[in-house]
Amino acid sequence: MKFSTEPDLDELITLVAKLPGLGPKSARRIALYLLKNRDNVMKPLSHSLAKVHSKVIRCNLCGNIKSNETECNLEKCFYTNKSYDQICVVENIADMWAMESTNVFQGQYHVLGGTLSALNGSNPEDLLINSLINRIKKNNVKEVILATSATIEGQTTAHYINDSIKDLGVKVTKLAHGLPVGGEIEYLDDGTLFSAFKFRNSLTSD
Repeated sequence: MKFSTEPDLDELITLVAKLPGLGPKSARRIALYLLKNRDNVMKPLSHSLAKVHSKVIRCNLCGNIKSNETECNLEKCFYTNKSYDQICVVENIADMWAMESTNVFQGQYHVLGGTLSALNGSNPEDLLINSLINRIKKNNVKEVILATSATIEGQTTAHYINDSIKDLGVKVTKLAHGLPVGGEIEYLDDGTLFSAFKFRNSLTSD
């Protein structure tokens, strides 16, 4: 789609429009703002994007983001002071950040990288479920907290994980009170998350 007489600017607008929550009109405004502020915004932004593209990746063990030059050092899977008695399983990094902002959980996190979805073609092999199983076995985890969203995809994923780890002798719980049906973790306020976490329900018999 053509937005201007400059193909390069049109390409920028098209790419910006692919970002979550942005449409063509918002993308045009952002592109024009960048063009107007090319030295103090566009140039450093392009440098930052290039660095992140070349250096920042997902840890293939815990799912968190890390530098490709080092082992995961974000206190989620390697060399950590956090307890390995509990692992909180979330869909994405934004969910983990939302959880951490409440300070209600002091254990380990495991970022799946999405949810199971037949519509989007997301299968168990696309998520870090096998890695989760290996972490549970290796570290003698006592409780796995399933903090997936209250969407159909989130609940389907939670049930699949529960079935996958039910024979590992670990207690499995899920977030409960305060988590609205259809709610996504990263958009919930701290109070709602705190309540959902503190009053989680057990999926396994004690």
